[in-house]
Order: sequence, then structure tokens, then C-alpha cells
Amino acid sequence: MSIAERLITDPIAIPRPATTAPFPRVDTFDKALTARGGFGPRLRACRTAALDFRREFAATGTPDSVRTYDLISLPYPTRYGLFRAAISPTPFVTICNRMLIVRWTETDGTSRTLLFEPSDHELDSYTPYFAELDRMTPGPLRGLFVHEHTDVLSACRRAGVDPAAVDYLAFDHLHTQDVRRWLGTTRPQPDISPDEPVTAAFPNAKLLAQRDELEAMADLHPFQRPWYQPTTFVDLPPEKILPLDGSVLLGPGVALISTPGHAMGNQSLLLNTDTGIWAISENAIATECLTPERSRIPGLARAAKFWGHEVVLNANTLETTYEQYNSLVIEKTVVDVSQQDSRFLQFFPSSELTGALLNPGTSPTFTHRAIRHG
Repeated sequence: MSIAERLITDPIAIPRPATTAPFPRVDTFDKALTARGGFGPRLRACRTAALDFRREFAATGTPDSVRTYDLISLPYPTRYGLFRAAISPTPFVTICNRMLIVRWTETDGTSRTLLFEPSDHELDSYTPYFAELDRMTPGPLRGLFVHEHTDVLSACRRAGVDPAAVDYLAFDHLHTQDVRRWLGTTRPQPDISPDEPVTAAFPNAKLLAQRDELEAMADLHPFQRPWYQPTTFVDLPPEKILPLDGSVLLGPGVALISTPGHAMGNQSLLLNTDTGIWAISENAIATECLTPERSRIPGLARAAKFWGHEVVLNANTLETTYEQYNSLVIEKTVVDVSQQDSRFLQFFPSSELTGALLNPGTSPTFTHRAIRHG
């Protein structure tokens, strides 16, 4: 069966809770993202808004702790991850997908825990694009390209996090995600629980996702379909989903800001830490993609200079390329300079480019590998 034959073509019933998430709204970027006159004026407005928000956000405090955990390293097309810039002949780069565990204390003393990017890499592998890639890769070769470091529940155990104490799950966008094991289901699932509904691994957690993306998943465009698993959302308990309508402040030094473009409901996690402000998303796969003039990856600096681009996008989907560019400039403007290497910024790709012998000419100049705070 071809990839096209496996894709959904009719609208489906994705849960659309009418509730509004109980977090303070951040309206700093609202006008910038929709400024009149086109994407050029919006870019200028986004840069100004990011400077304003940077000052506001730094004053909100810091979370109690931040830890990162490597989940899986896997191949990713070079033409997507290093969009129109790298000249390496290798068709794939290697990216490492990581989860962040963020904990903070609210003003009333309540402790909160967020898992950002808690990808179930077993079920996520059935995303149409990656399922097709896996089908074309002989079994013995898979081990050369894919390395599973740990899984979400094991990472929580290592961090001393009780799954029942997790309050929120969030992703920068919902490409590839299947969260049935995390949130549970209202009905049996033929593939993973044929006899009874799936029991939630995180019984008290709620999924934080932009309402725009949840609504879009119900009737995907053909260009979107290879990257989503919308049918896995049909039987999620509606009360476990908290739609967001734009940017919000979750807690002291913890925010989810709307960064549309890569996906309609793309969002970035911002953290104010011991080393300053970080942005975490998949808008780029390496921090040097925000300062490409300082990159030693063959082609990046030259392409950015030739075209006058200040950032290099992660462009597996081109939903709104101009918006994604502007969103990445927001992240570039908000964050602080890395204390490890001042040539680069505290942008932490949720799937970070890593060097691999099989991928010559794509090794990053600098990698963060982890964030530790508190």
C-alpha cells in the first residue's frame, strides 16, 4: 500500500474542547504576527515585540528546575533540516530528539510539572512519512541510523518524577505525535489495546496545544498528511486537552509562545534560567541556524550571505515559510547568548543536529546537548 493510500482524505472527529486554558495570556506578539503590509513589516514588528517581551519575561522569575533527556537519534533529510543551504551530498543528517522536564512553583505554593516533547517514539514511527522511510530501509541498516537512548517513562523515573504528578504535556507542534498511552483513551484501540480503553500513563496530565492546530488536524491538507497521525486523537478524553489561543505564561520563567509557520499551531517553549533565556522548538535543527554566518557546515554561511537570510529554517513542511522565518527571528531576538560559546545563542532545538560518520559534511559547529537549571 502506498503512502497516499494510507492517508486520511475525509474529515475526522478530533476532540475540540471549548474550554480556555487558565493561564495569563501574552498579547505582546498578537499585533506583530498580523501586522498590515505583508511579511516584511511583520518581521520588523516581530523583532520589536520580541525585545519588549524579553524584558517582560525576564521579570517573571525562574522555574525550580529544568532537565533534558535524550530519547532517540534518527535520520532526517538534509534538504529539510538545512533548507537550501548545506552543500553536503549526503541525503540525511542525524537529529537527536530530546524531552525536557520543567518544574515550577506557583504563587500559592502549588508545584507544577511540564513534560515538553514527550515523544512516544515507538508509536510515532507509524507517522506516514517515517513509516515509508522505515519500509525502504533494510532491517540490518536501521541500527546504523536509529539509536534509542531512553523512553519517556524511564526518563521520568531517572528524574524522580511520579507520572501522577505530571500536570502538563506539550509539543512545539503535533507532527508525528501519538499521545494515547500518555492521556489514555475513551474506547479500546485495535493496535495497542484491543479489549479495553488505554489506561493513561500520566493520569492527571493535560495536553497543551494550540487550538488552530487541533482544528486543522480534523481536515488536513494533502501537504500536511504525511506528518500527522490524526486518527490517534479521535478517542482521547476531551477533558485531557487544554487548547491554547496564542501565547501564555505557564509559570515563573516558563512560557509557551505562538510561533506559527512550520505548522499552523507551532509554539515555542521559553525558559528563564540561571544562564538567561532559552527558546526550545523545532523551527531550526541547530543553534547555528540562527547565526549561520558563524557555521562551519559547508554551504550554510555562504547561502545565508548570498540570499541575505539571517536564519536557516527546518523546512520539512512549508505551511507558511515567511511566518516560520519571522517566528525564528522572534526566538533569535528573545534568547540570551550561550555562556559556553558566545558565537551562538541559547536556542535549543527540540530535535538537535548531531554529527555522524555516515553523514559527512553535516556535523554541527556547536551543540548544546542539554539544559540544566536548578
